[in-house]
Order: sequence, then C-alpha cells, then structure tokens
Amino acid sequence: MRFELFFTAEAAHQRSHLEKSPALAKRWRAVRKALALMETNLRHPALNTHKYHGLSAEHGADVFESYAENRTPGAYRIFWVYGPGKGRLTVVAIVPHP
Repeated sequence: MRFELFFTAEAAHQRSHLEKSPALAKRWRAVRKALALMETNLRHPALNTHKYHGLSAEHGADVFESYAENRTPGAYRIFWVYGPGKGRLTVVAIVPHP
C-alpha cells in the first residue's frame, strides 16, 4: 500500500531545518530516504518500524517510530501516526535519538 505523508507544524519545521543545514546534509539524506520508504513500504527492514510505547497522539492514537539511521550516535528517528484518513500518515516529529 502506498501512503501519502503529512507533517505537523513541528515536524515540518524539523524537516526544513535538516534540509537547509549544510552541517546536517548527511542526516537529511538519511531522513529523506526513510520518508520515501515510508511512502511505499512501512515494513522495509531498514526502517525498523514499531509502535512507540508510552506515547500517544490526539484521541489516543498509537504513535509509531521508524529509523532514519541506525547504529549512529544521535541517529534520527521519525515518529508518526496513521491518518487522517485511509492511506495517509502524519509525521509528528523528526528528531535525533538521545
């Protein structure tokens, strides 16, 4: 199934910061690749997509985490929820892993 991605204001700001920062060019490439994979194959092994426990979105929606990077200090993660509507995902945050 193909998904259309939407971004919260916070996630759009985080994406824009990554996109425009020369110092984060490598990180942006990884995030961009992960977002493309999310549109076409959420089960791709590189994404390591899983439900993020201990956090829920509006109306109790489950939050999921997908990896943009792995085995890297400060590796970026993408947090998202299903919707609004069928075939859509809303990215709520694009942040480095602590």
